[in-house]
Amino acid sequence: MGVTGEQIGPARSRERFLVGESVETGVRSPILNSWLRCRLLGLSADQTELPYRDDFDPDSRLVRAAAPVLDRLQSRFSGSQMNVSVADADGTVLQRRFGEPSLARSLPPIQTVPGFVFAERFAGTNGIGLALAERGPIQVYGAEHFAQRAQASACCAVPIRDQLSGRIVGVLCFGYPHAYEHPALPVLLRRAAESIERRLMEQSSARERGLLRTYLDAERGSLPGGGALDGQPAGAGAPQERVPLALDAHDQRVLKEKATELIAASQRATVDVALRHGREATLLSRPVTSRSGVAGMVVEAVLSGGPPGGHDLPVPPRPGPSGRQEPPTAAGPRPGTVRGLVLVGEPEVGKYAVEARRRLELLVDASSRIGTTLDVSRTAMELAETAVPALADYVTVDLPEAVLRGDEPGGPGGELFRAVVHGIRDDCPFYPAGRHVELGPATPQLRCLTSGQPVLEPELRSAAGWLAQSPERSRSVLAHGVHSLIAVPLLARGVLLGIASFYRATDPAPFGDDDTRLAQELSARAALCIDNARRYTREHALALALQRSLLPRGLPEQGAVEVAHRYLPAESGVGGDWFDVIPLSGARVALLVGDVVGHGLHAAATMGRLRTAARNFAELELAPDELLTHLDNLLVRLDREEGDDHPTGSNGIVGATCLYAIYDPTSRLCTMARAGHLPPAVVHPDGTASFPDLPAGPPLGLGGLPFETAEIELPEDSTLVLYTDGLVEDRHRDIDVALEQLQRTLAHRGRTPEDTCRAVMDAMAPEHPADDIALLVARTHTLPADRIATWDLPSDPARVCDIRAAATARLADWGLEELAFAAELLLSELVTNAIRYGTEPIQVRLIHDRALICEVSDGSSTAPHMRRAASTDEGGRGLFLVAQLAQAWGTRYTPRGKVIWAECALDAA
Repeated sequence: MGVTGEQIGPARSRERFLVGESVETGVRSPILNSWLRCRLLGLSADQTELPYRDDFDPDSRLVRAAAPVLDRLQSRFSGSQMNVSVADADGTVLQRRFGEPSLARSLPPIQTVPGFVFAERFAGTNGIGLALAERGPIQVYGAEHFAQRAQASACCAVPIRDQLSGRIVGVLCFGYPHAYEHPALPVLLRRAAESIERRLMEQSSARERGLLRTYLDAERGSLPGGGALDGQPAGAGAPQERVPLALDAHDQRVLKEKATELIAASQRATVDVALRHGREATLLSRPVTSRSGVAGMVVEAVLSGGPPGGHDLPVPPRPGPSGRQEPPTAAGPRPGTVRGLVLVGEPEVGKYAVEARRRLELLVDASSRIGTTLDVSRTAMELAETAVPALADYVTVDLPEAVLRGDEPGGPGGELFRAVVHGIRDDCPFYPAGRHVELGPATPQLRCLTSGQPVLEPELRSAAGWLAQSPERSRSVLAHGVHSLIAVPLLARGVLLGIASFYRATDPAPFGDDDTRLAQELSARAALCIDNARRYTREHALALALQRSLLPRGLPEQGAVEVAHRYLPAESGVGGDWFDVIPLSGARVALLVGDVVGHGLHAAATMGRLRTAARNFAELELAPDELLTHLDNLLVRLDREEGDDHPTGSNGIVGATCLYAIYDPTSRLCTMARAGHLPPAVVHPDGTASFPDLPAGPPLGLGGLPFETAEIELPEDSTLVLYTDGLVEDRHRDIDVALEQLQRTLAHRGRTPEDTCRAVMDAMAPEHPADDIALLVARTHTLPADRIATWDLPSDPARVCDIRAAATARLADWGLEELAFAAELLLSELVTNAIRYGTEPIQVRLIHDRALICEVSDGSSTAPHMRRAASTDEGGRGLFLVAQLAQAWGTRYTPRGKVIWAECALDAA
């Protein structure tokens, strides 16, 4: 087809097809059918990516057969822009050749590198994919390609078939510019494909060819003397013409696997095999002997039900005695049945093939069974469970304790720990799991560890090193029938992680080299998974250590509440949950729980930053809503700063939730605010539990949204319960149901905080937590009224002496006469400052708690600042004196002004 025709033919038709117009005319039927399939597959004409496989065999039978043919074609088209490729039956390109070598350097990898899959379901209409779909020779020109990338070229392709079975094993494809189109190209391609098919046939063993020739001769009745196949008349019960079996890849594999087993059994047999689509096949195995005396087996299949789609392959009628065509007899195939050859081979080869298939199945099984978790011990057990009984009857796995902890293992001579013992019986006297294993210098295991190579002991009775390890135990193991051993090192990324030992007992044949290679392959896969688990264990331990170092190690002394707590990390990763207890001025205490969204080191580090910031903000005596606002702003800044370090802006900080509460034992008032956190629970002295109505507030990290506070009065001996969402939220339960369960668990009077923690964790904590759990339980106390003294005074300096006298008298009532001098000086300075610089109302309060607390409040919001007074200054030393006399002092703001406070230790005198 010329350029003009290309523009007014397929090119225009393809454009119309892509926009949904009808193109039944003007497009060849195979091309149109392929376009329709591409549309149904959801392919895009503009797609450029194709699947790439790196697991294809670059030295397969097909590649070896095709390589000389491809070389000859490359030489014939040397210097041209022609290219030739061979693909397997799945459309994966295995080899390419270019007439002009420089062409390969100018084309993209998809057109030059083997491994890309050109099956129609991925690449759309193209030579390789269409030849496989149409099961015959095909040519595709320019715009007939579905993909836009292939519009500038043409190609022709032809399937390559296995001459024994007739199935397609590959495709040979020519690619070339439009100007190279020539009628001889398809002919040349077909001849080249036939040459590859002949070379494939030549690769079959001479023995198999002899068996096959005997079988074919017997079917044609050409054996000497009338010929018979193992005594059966030639051609009896057989159709006159053999046809390829119309089976998909799955059914072919099923029949071949069963046929291989029949050949390995070396017996005449008839076996029914169920296929897909409701079909059934009967496999017939018969002995056959070639002219050279090779004894083998031939397996044929008789299919019933016709090929998929309901169209039965016709069976030619047999000529009757009168010359008329008669239907097949009962001895031959019934109407609607097809008979064909499945496999020819020798029993020993068949046994090897069966065993090879079982080994391959075991490796496939291992890929899905080993490494399902990131637990070192469990991964070792999965290795043993996979190998028993498919390869061995008993398996032991010994690992250094460092590997179990997640650390780097020591040298090969280090102490080992028996991690796994698994077998067909539980009473075999191997060293039990959980104990240390000391290896003698001549044991197969130590030789294996030292050399880094598998060690095979086919006969344990003669393995002196193994017998000498523990003679009594060795005799007991042998008495249980164990007779053969393979010791394999667990090597991953150049690190020796331990050793796996495989023992055979029930099979009388000892382990061989093939068994050793299989054990080595299984152990290599397991070792990689064990190393992954070890690295995860180490990283998890480091992250957990970091997280625990950022959590409170002990609770501070304070008298407002009695506190107990629990922290349970998630199994799968470290989270960002935290809690804190912060003593405040005026005998008050702050309770805090929070949860950073996400898991891992980043969440733990963010948690540490937030907890530190929360403590600092609490020291500033901020109200709960103000503290949450500062934390919100901090998290927004952290998010912005870390986002600048990530090109995608994804830094892992999504936000956090927090609940902050301040309890005052002098008034029994608890002021709380929460930022997207779950509400606290309150257990009243009578044992009733409830969740107070507390505004939820937005999570931290959103920025710019307000928080609200709520104030509730807690009777003495009430219990305040703060927790994170890991306690009540998971995939297996509804949060409302979990909260109801928590409420029922808390509804109990007289419990201590420690008892409450224990009851809550027993009832609520999942066995395998997916998220961290932080629990903080505080039982409130009330400061007795007789330990609080309060005086109101006017803004009159003359009243300072009255306050000093009243305070001295009250201290005497409390038995704190030793503190009278320090208290008088503190009150003098604080009251004088309030009168001189503050505004009314002025109030003085003394609190006898764990320390003597002196507080002076006034209506001004101006805070005093300590400064260094010069030697010539007459004032400025008052706050310096306060700081020297008190163990702590500070200022907090109230809605009506400020409070200046100072604490004196009771033992200060």
